[in-house]
Amino acid sequence: MIAGNLAAALVPMASGGGFTPPGPADFDLPPIVGGITKPMVMIVLSAVLIFAVTYAASRKAAIVPGRLQYAGEWAYGGVRNGIARDIIGTEHYMKFVPYLFTLFAFVLVNNYFGLIPLIQFPTFSHSGYAYGLAALSWLLYNGVGIWKHGFLGYMKHTCIPAGVRGPVLLLIAPLEFLSNILVRPVTLALRLFANMFAGHLLLILFALGGEYLLFEAFSPINAVGGVLAWVMFFGVSALELLVMFLQAYVFTLLTAMYVSGAVADEH
Repeated sequence: MIAGNLAAALVPMASGGGFTPPGPADFDLPPIVGGITKPMVMIVLSAVLIFAVTYAASRKAAIVPGRLQYAGEWAYGGVRNGIARDIIGTEHYMKFVPYLFTLFAFVLVNNYFGLIPLIQFPTFSHSGYAYGLAALSWLLYNGVGIWKHGFLGYMKHTCIPAGVRGPVLLLIAPLEFLSNILVRPVTLALRLFANMFAGHLLLILFALGGEYLLFEAFSPINAVGGVLAWVMFFGVSALELLVMFLQAYVFTLLTAMYVSGAVADEH
């Protein structure tokens, strides 16, 4: 309700040449130097941070773990047992734990960049990074399926549900191919990108809208709206902490489910 009232109040200001609401153009950041952009730096920085933290957590492993080792083991165990083993099964899961743990940590760190002061930009609010990551998972589970069943066997395994026979396959097989081979990576990436894009857009709206109402279009009524906008900013930031974690978890969980389906004996 508050967000709706604030947005309605800002529209006339935008049309009158005052407040300019944020939009997709705000995500097109200028290059830092040459062709290097901020998201490119963040991708590299996230990889360096993940390596440094995991190395530090495991370098002096002890029977009685310290705080960093305990945190690392807790995160690794959550992905290994709660996702890989439970979804893929005890026979094959250990082969995929390194990828799934790295995937979870990579998405999580890049998501939380959106709430860190001076960075404040979630990498996966750029669709290309989300689709690139989804493409890696697509190559993994399809490659594993072809390795397990052979190319033709995997196509049959993926596109023909068990027990389905007869002319109905002319309808079912193309739909299964479309759903399992073509659409999966798109929806996997779109879910991550859309949540990061929408969340960051809301944060920009409330932060800049509050600043405009308080400092550039000050009046008693606008002051109330500006304070409410900043309250909403902090509220949405707290909610984003959960959303960013859930998106990393869901991306990893769905990847594990696709791997599980690829290595299963039956469709």
